[in-house]
Amino acid sequence: MHFPIQYHEPLFRPPSEARSLIFQITLGCSWNKCSFCEMYTSKQFSARKEEDIFNEIEAFAPYASQIRRVFLADGDPLVLSNRRLMRILEKLNNTFPNLQRISTYASPINLAKKSNEELKDLFDAGLNLLYVGIESGDSKVLECIQKGETFESTIEGLNKSKAVGMNSSVMIINGVGGVELSKQHAINSAKVLNETQPKYASTLVLTTHKGLDHYKDRFLGNFEQLNQLQLFSELKLFMEGLELKETIFRSDHASNNLVLKGVLGKDKQLFLNQIQQAIDHPELANLRSDFTRGF
Repeated sequence: MHFPIQYHEPLFRPPSEARSLIFQITLGCSWNKCSFCEMYTSKQFSARKEEDIFNEIEAFAPYASQIRRVFLADGDPLVLSNRRLMRILEKLNNTFPNLQRISTYASPINLAKKSNEELKDLFDAGLNLLYVGIESGDSKVLECIQKGETFESTIEGLNKSKAVGMNSSVMIINGVGGVELSKQHAINSAKVLNETQPKYASTLVLTTHKGLDHYKDRFLGNFEQLNQLQLFSELKLFMEGLELKETIFRSDHASNNLVLKGVLGKDKQLFLNQIQQAIDHPELANLRSDFTRGF
């Protein structure tokens, strides 16, 4: 069939949204300053016209009964006013009667800017899953990577959305603060997760898509890249600090040499055993599928 949407490339979505219908509500990222991120550097942020969004939604009306999940792109649609967001959510619900989940990327600071009533309205209208790249829980690391967040703002945004019923999937970047900040990055990232108890959590490893020198130029401080052993040690310290109850945890991004899949806290000791094995025998950890098969 002819696909009725002409996306404004590049287009990104979380891996778990592979079967979701994607609508671009905004183009680019409202912040777009993070040292590590090249996702939207080719775009200038803008909000798309409501008429264009509605026309794209209506184009899928013939397939309405098949649509179960919708993902709202690009970087952070929640920067938009609730007035605009609610009209879009209402249009989605009216068009797709079997819709079960609406999700989007979100930043803690934009969540914190919404009132409790506004977040509750969005949740009641079907926005029930937020993908939040918190990257680090350490305020110094967040400053160095130009994230525009702090330890406190991250907790505030996540807990504010959680209080109205929204689930969050949060991500930490292993190695993002470099050698000098590695310890506090691991400890305070664990503290943020403990304070927020997200539904889902994951880690990936820092990837410098335009080269290490480019990342260093954008990093506000001295950056020395962690080697593989140091990355595993940082991950171990992070895992040791976690006190989670029922968070589904994944460390299976393409950047991860060590794959971890389970639920925290019941699988915490299992994960720690796997990480220690990787530290003792790092040559095995490169065999991503084979390494985890024995545990």
